Amino acid sequence: MTLRALLDPLRLAQRDFDGDTVRRALGTLLAPDATVHLAHPFEDLGGVDEFVGRALAPLADAFPDLERRDLIVMDGATRAGAHWVGCGGYWTGTFARPFLDIPPTGHQAAMRFHEFHRVEDGRVVEVQALWDIPELMMQAGVWPMVPSLGREWHVPGPATQDGLDPSERDRARAEESLALVGDMLVHLSKFASEGVEGMALERFWHPAFSWYGPSGIGTCRGIAGFRNWHQIPFLNAMPDRTGGTAGAGHLFGDGDYVGFTAWPGMNMSLTGDGWLGIAPSGKLLTMRSLDFWRCQGSLIRENWVLVDLLHVYAQLGVDVLARMRELGKARS
Repeated sequence: MTLRALLDPLRLAQRDFDGDTVRRALGTLLAPDATVHLAHPFEDLGGVDEFVGRALAPLADAFPDLERRDLIVMDGATRAGAHWVGCGGYWTGTFARPFLDIPPTGHQAAMRFHEFHRVEDGRVVEVQALWDIPELMMQAGVWPMVPSLGREWHVPGPATQDGLDPSERDRARAEESLALVGDMLVHLSKFASEGVEGMALERFWHPAFSWYGPSGIGTCRGIAGFRNWHQIPFLNAMPDRTGGTAGAGHLFGDGDYVGFTAWPGMNMSLTGDGWLGIAPSGKLLTMRSLDFWRCQGSLIRENWVLVDLLHVYAQLGVDVLARMRELGKARS
């Protein structure tokens, strides 16, 4: 049995969401002292009761026919020997009642998630998870911040349609994928000393790769799209970033797939010409980013990225949810 099969009972219980069944599955899966790190505004949740009571139950109340749909499930061990299971997909259902004061649409809606579960002795001892809450705001027409530079759409699963393959994936291939992504990340960190040329994007990325960013940034296609709609604005705003996927967190491979998780993964200060419509302040901040890559041969073909943008805004003194409530007053 693969390590990722450990998550099957929970994923099945959440596919046709039933609160009691989900609670029992979580009680079996999570160790008694497990910590759940969830996106802003939830933050750290102390085990099953808080996870269900503060996050999952309100989501299920807002979506009476709540359904979990996974697109990628993978597992692997880091170089340090930590064992992780990574899941990426989206929550969906009829958005019938408010969620975090986001007004319901009455239509089917979707919210992406990335979840990473650290496993010890057959139990999950830590969960790091991001929900793309801005995506839900956009579908409800109450996103109060700047428009995305990239494309906003319903992000697809792997082009190869093998993200849910239950069989054991090739471990030798996993090492190749891990080496490719790891080398790419090392080169990304060379921007400060060698500029764009030192990052050598053409060496690692397929010419037609897709970078599926979080809502608020959007999807970018190819190297030109990635540079224009994400990388250049990001690096211009925060050139002093440290850590990142090359220097912090947990990187693990599974066949063609590589996962990364950290809480947080990067440290930086907002300078340059600002970011996401926020004027530069020099203020220090951290960033949570949970990522999946799919490698094709010797190049990276797809990259799914979620960033806790609400947490970034909060550190800079902007309460996005409060601004959204002001914007939504016209609805009531």
